[in-house]
Amino acid sequence: MIPPPRWTAQEFERDRNEAIAVFRRIRLEEPLEAYLEVFDKYQGVFEDLMETTVDLKDLRDHALPVLTDAMLLEAFRYLAGPPISTDDLKTVAEAVSLTANKLRGDPDLVRRIVDLVFIALDRRRFVWVTEDREPTEAERGAAVLASAALIATQRLGTARRHEGKRAQEQQVEDALLGAGFKKVPTRRVETLPQAPALGEFCGESYLGTRKADFLIRLWDRRVLALECKVSNSATNSVKRLNNDAAAKAQVWRRDFGETQVVASAIISGVYKLHKLEEAQQRGLTIFWAHSLPMMLDWIAKTKQP
Repeated sequence: MIPPPRWTAQEFERDRNEAIAVFRRIRLEEPLEAYLEVFDKYQGVFEDLMETTVDLKDLRDHALPVLTDAMLLEAFRYLAGPPISTDDLKTVAEAVSLTANKLRGDPDLVRRIVDLVFIALDRRRFVWVTEDREPTEAERGAAVLASAALIATQRLGTARRHEGKRAQEQQVEDALLGAGFKKVPTRRVETLPQAPALGEFCGESYLGTRKADFLIRLWDRRVLALECKVSNSATNSVKRLNNDAAAKAQVWRRDFGETQVVASAIISGVYKLHKLEEAQQRGLTIFWAHSLPMMLDWIAKTKQP
């Protein structure tokens, strides 16, 4: 069997720098309009929230209309500093759900939620609330702008991660189809015969207890379990590569055997050199999104007798 490629520190450094250059180019080309569109949208939402609650002074009296409106509820969560996620809001307020019917039928729950946000209120943005007075026009305007910027930045960051991963997955799928592989339905693979057949691949599927973005049956009958990872910072890369992909590699190799499964990741973005080396030492085969032909060349070699 053809062993999967292993990269030297020099090769990792070369590709790491190329991936960073690609990442910078994409960020610089990203249109400012995307941020401004989200900013303008939520500036209007926060202005509506201020108007509905009389600059938060009557928030308790108008809590139900706020909490039962999806957009106002999102703005409401961002009154806290830092913002409170929906899951945290449910947990801390001891709520099973935050549906409109549930809130209308449970005044105590509504009170708990409002009390929670007042306790966590960002006292820098909403200084007039803690000082129990009316806001100045400048204070009100600054609070609306800061809140809109906060939520727009968060939303854009989330969209970047999701879109980057989707684009990478589509890139891999197109490459496999171009190399003559056939796409088959997703599945749960508890034993290797349940994996795709020779020359086939499937999208997001469980291999044992851990999910892979792709399962590919190589020409020599091994299974290539492939993860797609996009990192926007060296710190973020530890979570994406070492704590997730490399950890899965160790589980798959343990459960299915080192000669039967090739655990790998397609990566793009920003990564630390020593973390790349660490992931490889833990059994993860690394390919780069900017040089997918290298992965296809290796896959082709598994066809040789």
